[in-house]
Amino acid sequence: MEVNSNDPETRVLTPLRFLRGVFCLLVLLSTAFVILVYCGFITAVIFRLFSIHYSRKGTAFFFGSWLALWPLLFEKINKTKVIFSGETVPADERVLIIANHRTEVDWMYLWDLAMRKGRLGYVKYVLKSSLMKLPVFGWAFHILEFISVKRKWEVDESPIRHMLSTFKNRRDPLWLAIFPEGTDFTEQKCIRSQKFASEHGLPILHNVLLPKAKGFAACLEELRGCLDAVYDITIGYKNRCPTFLDNAFGVAPSEVHIHVRRVVLTDIPSSEDMAGSWLIETFTKKDKLLSDFYSSGCFPHQGTEGDLPTIPCLVNAFWVILLTSMCMLLTFYSSFWFKAYITLGGGGGDGGGLGTWQAMAWLGGGANSSVGGGVSLHVEFVLRVQQIRG
Repeated sequence: MEVNSNDPETRVLTPLRFLRGVFCLLVLLSTAFVILVYCGFITAVIFRLFSIHYSRKGTAFFFGSWLALWPLLFEKINKTKVIFSGETVPADERVLIIANHRTEVDWMYLWDLAMRKGRLGYVKYVLKSSLMKLPVFGWAFHILEFISVKRKWEVDESPIRHMLSTFKNRRDPLWLAIFPEGTDFTEQKCIRSQKFASEHGLPILHNVLLPKAKGFAACLEELRGCLDAVYDITIGYKNRCPTFLDNAFGVAPSEVHIHVRRVVLTDIPSSEDMAGSWLIETFTKKDKLLSDFYSSGCFPHQGTEGDLPTIPCLVNAFWVILLTSMCMLLTFYSSFWFKAYITLGGGGGDGGGLGTWQAMAWLGGGANSSVGGGVSLHVEFVLRVQQIRG
């Protein structure tokens, strides 16, 4: 569904946009490799031997610095307008976030809000397990303690509750984001959702899918005593919904609208059934809010957050690229650091090295400590460079 807009702006994939997008993706990937291997091992393994709290602080610092490159790409380089509306929320709260799931990149735009609140490195998502196996990104998801699910409650309940139990320390900032619809919105899925709702006497929704309550209720049950609020976030896209490559190349969206509603925990029932009813009522309101957005092109009460400051974004990008450059120089011009890079990245040439992710598992990383799917590809690349050098 698209906004009815008279905005004449259309973005085509020009050669300049394509080259700029490729360059930005190369920068993001190269910096990711270095931060994941070096900084990830230091913060997620070594620090964790002594303190989970300081392990999380270190991880939030380094990975938050890298994640900040994405809002820089979206808002400053690609000139996407991110417009916030609704309520202005405090910067220092531990929160559970519920959001609609319109497209595959919704979760990335939550970083734009988190960056404005200084919580970028503390955002955690509940993601389907297949995403945890992505090269590069999957490694980061493990280190950032994202919760993987197979979308079968009888399988997911135990690992979900285990991971949630590790988030109870109020010293650790927390933004835990879930998408209760369980999947991204499509017209076909909407029809199936409406059919189910009709058969069970539930509201017929047109812009969102009927939410699933078990995961939401479990989050509240485990974390209610250590959360400050629930943020009900509604995301709308102007003109058309973007894909990941649309974002990377700056083709779409021209505007992202993010509506925030802060809900105090006492307003949400504690029982699973009543919490489920509250969630359905909330998504019914969200459906109406989106209908109005698609008609008018905006959410009510706009302007709750300002633009990202350019200079701090550029300073952060400079520091991340400088750190990456120094580590790459050490890696490719020192045999010691080259071997360390291979070892920390997942193993030596004989496959017997101690990888960061295996070490996390040995240290009790929990349900999400399995090795990311890109390790073998990464090691193969590094060994190929070694052959060229030799």
